[in-house]
Amino acid sequence: PKNVGKRKAQIAAIRRSCGDLVLNVDSDTILAPDVITRLALKMQDQAVGAAMGQLAASNRSETWLTRLIDMEYWLACNEERAAQARFGAVMCCCGPCAMYRRSALVSLLDQYETQRFRGKPSDFGEDRHLTILMLKAGFRTEYVPEAVAATVVPNSMGPYLRQQLRWARSTFRDTLLAFQLLRGLNIYLTLDVIGQNIGPLLLSLSILAGLAQLVTTGTAPWTACLMIAAMTIVRCSVAAFRARQLRFLGFSLHTLINIFSAPVKAYA
Repeated sequence: PKNVGKRKAQIAAIRRSCGDLVLNVDSDTILAPDVITRLALKMQDQAVGAAMGQLAASNRSETWLTRLIDMEYWLACNEERAAQARFGAVMCCCGPCAMYRRSALVSLLDQYETQRFRGKPSDFGEDRHLTILMLKAGFRTEYVPEAVAATVVPNSMGPYLRQQLRWARSTFRDTLLAFQLLRGLNIYLTLDVIGQNIGPLLLSLSILAGLAQLVTTGTAPWTACLMIAAMTIVRCSVAAFRARQLRFLGFSLHTLINIFSAPVKAYA
C-alpha cells in the first residue's frame, strides 16, 4: 500500500526467491552482459557469502563533478575494495551490483530487518550493514573487478553532499558494530577501517586549526597546505599509473571537495 523503503523491499524479494544466489541491483544501474556469470563464478566457493562488482558512473560525461565521482568510484573499488578482498573481507558490498548466497541471507534476515540504532529502527546503510552481518556470520566477502556495473551519480554538489552524509553515517555506525569483528580479521583491515573513519574528522580539525591560525596570527598554514598537496599529487600519480589513464591526474580537484565536505562528515 505504501513505500516502506529499500530494506523491506529486499527482504520481501529474498523471502520469495528460490535460487541459490540473489543479485542486488539498484534501479538506476546498467550491468555489463557478463556480470552475473563473473559474480557467480566467484560464488562457487561456498565460503563466500557475498561478492560485488566494479562500479562506474553511467553519466560520467555530464558535469565536472560526475567525472570526479567516476574516478572516485574507480579508486574506491580498485584500491580500497581490492585491498580488503585480499583478506576476504570487503567491508561494504555496494548496492548497485552485489551478489549474495541465499542460504546465508535467509539466516540473517531477522537481524537485518530488526536492526535498531540509538533506540530507533534503522532506515539507512543497508548495503554496509548486510555485508557486516555476512562477515560476522563467518562468510567471506569478495570483489570482482571484471564484473562492471554503471550507475547514475549526483551531478551537482547538493545531492552529492546529501549522499555523503548518508554514507558517512552508515560508515561510522557500522564501524562501531563491527569493531569486535575487525580485531579478529587482520591488523591491516583494522587500521584501514579506523583510518577511513578518523581521516575526515582529522581533516575537519585541520581546517579549523588553519582558520584559527589565519584569524589569530594573520598567517596561512602553509605546512599543512603543502602536505595535503603532496599527498594529493602522490595519490593521483599512482592512480594514473595503475589505471594507465592520465585523467586521474585531474582527480587532484577532488581534494578541494574533500575539504569542502569535511564538515558534513564531522556532522555525520
